[in-house]
Amino acid sequence: MKVLVTRPEADAAPIAAELAARGHAVMVEPLLTIVAKPDAVVDLSDVQALALTSANGARALAERTTRRDLPVFAVGDATAAAARAAGFAAIESAGGDVGALAGLIASRLGPGAGAIFHPAARHVAGDLKGNLEAAGFTVRRVALYESEPSPALSEATAAALRDGRIDAALFFSPRTGRTFVRLLTKSRLTAVCGRMIAVCLSQAVAEDIKRLPWRALHIAAQPTQAALLDGLAALDEAAG
Repeated sequence: MKVLVTRPEADAAPIAAELAARGHAVMVEPLLTIVAKPDAVVDLSDVQALALTSANGARALAERTTRRDLPVFAVGDATAAAARAAGFAAIESAGGDVGALAGLIASRLGPGAGAIFHPAARHVAGDLKGNLEAAGFTVRRVALYESEPSPALSEATAAALRDGRIDAALFFSPRTGRTFVRLLTKSRLTAVCGRMIAVCLSQAVAEDIKRLPWRALHIAAQPTQAALLDGLAALDEAAG
């Protein structure tokens, strides 16, 4: 299969490598660009732990502080891997979504031991802060970066879509899905989805792209990269 990867560039590279190792052809079209917010203040003075909901958050925080002593709680394995690559050592992965992450933190920590620091984008998915605050925690969420949507599809991707050379597209976030719908509508390419399979990380992601006329729309069994890729593999096997 030829697979379209829509993640930001840094996140797309390891997925593209994994897809290539599984025998797929890959086209990368980052629909969001990560832009740092240089005016954001990182104060970890009374923080007991870090809560990471994305690999971009892990990388953005690592660029803003030299501290690597605080325990890290990551939403999933890909985010945990990014934190590990950035030099953090004490890392636990929730292996799921924001709700699972809040539950993991609440099971490991007490609200009175200090704040939870959440490096995030300006636009966040889920309500980690609300979930933890409901459990009595103090959460300091700081927007360290922004995810800016692409203004248009690249000529190469538009041509590949138009010519029917893409068999499947992977979607990891609602905002990426909304951006894809907007750009296909703008380019008058929505009809090409009738030849394609969409594979989504979660139901929330699928909600934003289901209006397109996909040949098939698959939701990962769990909100993890591994489950998403396994879903693609099952679809490929069924098609073959």
